[in-house]
Amino acid sequence: MKYIFTLLVVVSFLSCDSNCLCKMQSANVEVVQAMYDGFAEGNVDAVLALMSENITWNEAENFIYADKNPYIGPQGVAEGVFARIGGEWEFWNLEDMTVQGAGNANVVAQGRYKAKNKATGKELNAQFVHYWTIEDGKATKFQQYTDTKQAAEVVIAD
Repeated sequence: MKYIFTLLVVVSFLSCDSNCLCKMQSANVEVVQAMYDGFAEGNVDAVLALMSENITWNEAENFIYADKNPYIGPQGVAEGVFARIGGEWEFWNLEDMTVQGAGNANVVAQGRYKAKNKATGKELNAQFVHYWTIEDGKATKFQQYTDTKQAAEVVIAD
């Protein structure tokens, strides 16, 4: 009888913890999705508002914008990444995306970059994965993974 009671207590605890975790992950996914929606709408202010004042943003190693990693704070991201994308690309779209919770405070987004470089006229069609950490409704960490070789080839004129 003692074991059945212990099992019921453990199951009850796990159910509550699992439910709380699911709610937290859902809220974190909503934050990240809102950032992508804002970016797609060209509302950079809305995206930056969802970043912690101390966000640490890392572009993939050897990516064209990794030269100043890590970008710290929303202003660092705006100037070091978003402004460069806006200035150097005719368009930069994120397509075929899925966004899902990845345990605790983490969210993973995956999809494809579809972009056209202004200087070369070449197009980018590369897979990406973004790994986010969300705390108190704000993004505190970002890590990009993508095909860095393809991006480099797109920005180099023939």
